Amino acid sequence: MRIDDALRQARHRLASSPCAALDAQVLLCHVLEQSRTWLFTWPERELTRAQQAEFEALLARREQGEPVAHLIGEREFFGRRFSVTADTLIPRPDTETLVEQVLALALPANARVVDLGTGTGAIGITLALEQPAWQVTLVDNSAAALQVAAANARQLGATVRCLQGSWLTPCDGFFDLVVSNPPYIEDGDVHLAQGDVRFEPRSALVAGDQGLADLITIAQQAAGKLVAGGWLLLEHGFEQGDAVRALLADIGFEDVRTEQDLGGNDRVTLGKQCAAGSKS
Repeated sequence: MRIDDALRQARHRLASSPCAALDAQVLLCHVLEQSRTWLFTWPERELTRAQQAEFEALLARREQGEPVAHLIGEREFFGRRFSVTADTLIPRPDTETLVEQVLALALPANARVVDLGTGTGAIGITLALEQPAWQVTLVDNSAAALQVAAANARQLGATVRCLQGSWLTPCDGFFDLVVSNPPYIEDGDVHLAQGDVRFEPRSALVAGDQGLADLITIAQQAAGKLVAGGWLLLEHGFEQGDAVRALLADIGFEDVRTEQDLGGNDRVTLGKQCAAGSKS
């Protein structure tokens, strides 16, 4: 079968996907170990029987809803490829907003940074690579997720420290920055039965107290672990901006504000520690 014919049939099979053409191209690129440009340059090339069989198997799994990132084992984030497994969340473009907001802050040259609930390590590793002098710690309660993060750090050449535990509990000392994309979806939310999230770890998605429980815990712990002038940045749901701003203000953070994601939705709230120690 020719490449163009294989892609045409795949688009038809994946018609229920909002990105059917892209899904088909990414999967075939994975099978052929080639770029999308190569596919478009050589549409008349014939697939071998082995390649066609592998492509068919991936298409069958995608038809059942499995995320493309799980099928090919990786996802691009901030221009870099991160390994992904079923033990981690799939890095999403909206989370790049969180990284961009961090990089826009006036942090010390050798800032001490911690990424809580790191998953693939996408946030913390990206920060370590963008700012090599920063001292970055990755924390996750899941040993399996932390193994993925550590492997990504090695693969991408990032110098980070990995700690297993619940939020800031395993961390000693103080930080200039605490950053996290924690669980913030309310249990029972209809979106949990849709799309890629059906295949992602529920523990990395769902939080109690209307999705705010982990955001509250992190904010309270961060107030006692940030240096004076240190920053807390939290990713959250698009309807949680008001609640998270109020939370940070009540604890005693200053310069609290919310930034929007690529779709113009509230996505990242940040606040500055006004003095060392908790203000709650």
